[in-house]
Amino acid sequence: MASEKEVVAEVSEGEISPRTLDEWKARLGMSLRISAIFNMYVSREAIRNYVNGIGDINPLYRDPDYAAKTRYGRLIAPPNWLYSVFPTWVLQGLPGVHAFHSGNDWRFYLPIYMGDTITPECIFTGFEVKGSQFAGRMVMEYQRANFRNQRGELVASTDLWLVRTERRAARKAGKYHDLKLPHPWTPEELEKVDQEIMAEVVRGGEVRYWEDTQVGEELQPVVKGPLGLTDIIAYCVGAAPIQIAAHHAQLNLYRAHPAWGFRDPETNAWEPIYAVHYLKPAAKAAGVNYCYDVGAQRQGWLIGFLCNWIGDEGWIKKNYAEYRRFVYLSDVVRFTGKVTDKYIDENGEHCVDIETHAINQRGEDTMPGHSTVILPSREKGTWPVARRIRTDY
Repeated sequence: MASEKEVVAEVSEGEISPRTLDEWKARLGMSLRISAIFNMYVSREAIRNYVNGIGDINPLYRDPDYAAKTRYGRLIAPPNWLYSVFPTWVLQGLPGVHAFHSGNDWRFYLPIYMGDTITPECIFTGFEVKGSQFAGRMVMEYQRANFRNQRGELVASTDLWLVRTERRAARKAGKYHDLKLPHPWTPEELEKVDQEIMAEVVRGGEVRYWEDTQVGEELQPVVKGPLGLTDIIAYCVGAAPIQIAAHHAQLNLYRAHPAWGFRDPETNAWEPIYAVHYLKPAAKAAGVNYCYDVGAQRQGWLIGFLCNWIGDEGWIKKNYAEYRRFVYLSDVVRFTGKVTDKYIDENGEHCVDIETHAINQRGEDTMPGHSTVILPSREKGTWPVARRIRTDY
């Protein structure tokens, strides 16, 4: 009989077949039906649960009295809160073929105010079949998500990509099975991690001017981890990106969609495929040796890192990141960034380009990326937030 560590859940097993790919070709350009909307109404509780779920301590999103004294004039949601509306992607077709969210390319246009209602749209934009060391063959699936407020205004848009792999092939390849997990931390190492976490700096009301920012300047790092089960639970509370239900309601879902769930071999309870993030038998069934983070959760950390640096008067224009490695339970991630360029864009706004990295304790860059932020100009008297705020709420 297999040992406890070798238990693998019996999940739906699908194949990447010519027939299913032909079906996809017919869907290109279509708006996909979104069934996993979590938040739409921007309430204080929805904001609070999300920032708690990613460990964001910025008072602009937590303290109504603080927010009232800023240019916004009231509590707002951070830009990454849109992940709590829905995870930016729709799982479509290829039943039983695993989906790994693998990156987002965001453009942010308007603030998200408490009291707004956000409506998402998701469009299937393309796919391509590629070779993969992880599973022999994979499909890169591309979608675009748009988010509009109750006024019909486009708040943000993102292009995204999913890696679709056959679970059986991924288990057979066993690409990451030689990693020693959970990570064997020493008490001294953990104390140092805690100190780095507590050293996080939120710039807040201290204005960062474009003129004072230099190419080559490094951002104050932000550290997350060791990633634990409560971190995953907290993220689910704030941004449950799938339909999570219990008992009769849960069973209704799995009877209607058999590929969405499985019985946990240890408890015999019904669980969602999403449980790869907190149940080892589910992660192993997907070909991953240990539970791992949620992609949107990690990019949410990154966006929070940037918000810390730009302060209340800065604006994130674009944010791009690729999820290159899994972040496993017990891993620590250190977010770093460096200014690579500064310029005035076509709209006369003062922009700064930033290269970002998310380095784990093994020295791997789990999420390389780059972003463009807009900062106030002392000399020109320009304020990016003032250009975007709404006063008629």
